[in-house]
Amino acid sequence: MTFAAADQRPIDLEQTPDGDDVSQRLLDSAAELSYDPQTELDWQSPLPEDCYGLNPEWSTLYGTPLWDEMSTEQRIRLTRHEVCSIMSVGIWFEMILQQMVLRDKYVKNPATSDFQFALTEIADECRHSIMFARACEKMGVPSYFPSRTGIELGRAFKTIATAENAYGGILVAEEVLDVMQRDWMRGENVLPIVRGTSKIHVVEESRHMKFARQEIRESLEGVSKARRRASGLVISIVAAVIVSNMVSDEVYANAGLPAERAKREARNNEHHKTMLRSSCRHLMEFLSDAGLLTRPAMAVYKRVNMV
Repeated sequence: MTFAAADQRPIDLEQTPDGDDVSQRLLDSAAELSYDPQTELDWQSPLPEDCYGLNPEWSTLYGTPLWDEMSTEQRIRLTRHEVCSIMSVGIWFEMILQQMVLRDKYVKNPATSDFQFALTEIADECRHSIMFARACEKMGVPSYFPSRTGIELGRAFKTIATAENAYGGILVAEEVLDVMQRDWMRGENVLPIVRGTSKIHVVEESRHMKFARQEIRESLEGVSKARRRASGLVISIVAAVIVSNMVSDEVYANAGLPAERAKREARNNEHHKTMLRSSCRHLMEFLSDAGLLTRPAMAVYKRVNMV
């Protein structure tokens, strides 16, 4: 299986203003480069005992005093719980994404490439969710869910979000995870099943991000400054909910660590904050170009260490 496309950042769609032309190119790409995780990945081989769930540098505790005290076995166990928490939140948001895209394309012209790629994206997300679920099951890690507040906010968002708000939320989730997974898929000390799922997700999500960018640009054409400011704030709040729920507080106790101390050190971990900011760089550049990186939005992003 070849993943050469996984190393490329999404193209600048400002060079391709025809949205339907962009969608057709993405459809062509999907026909040429898509994968079935059920057959592409090795689900039968036992997990290597000495492999991490994600690159140690991406752990929420990496660089803390507690991390220095942990044995290699404890670090491996923690990172497996952390990656499964991130995958579980990915499943949660992919279910939100699918509903928003379906609502957006309801009673739209099915003959257009825009409509057809939207359905292609939904099919991709269904496969990704199953893939993440199987990976967590194979690692023997329990399911993790967002906080109750996050769940209810997600329920409201998937019901009412439209246009740039819906696709902005989609882009946020995809961009942050994309940068992380580009590291995980190259990690020689990362579980093969995580490397494989990351590669598939990176390749196929690169199309989804291009599509979301195009939909955002089209939605913002000719809109007022007031709407742009309001949308920027909404998208930042969605981003904060996603990022703050990626690694559940429950992972520390489940990994056999002193939960309160672990949560405290994770919250104050400057290394992890730096890693998170690095994963948001391309996202912030796009939001700035789109006029969505307003002062109120910036305040929200700073609060959750995205800038």
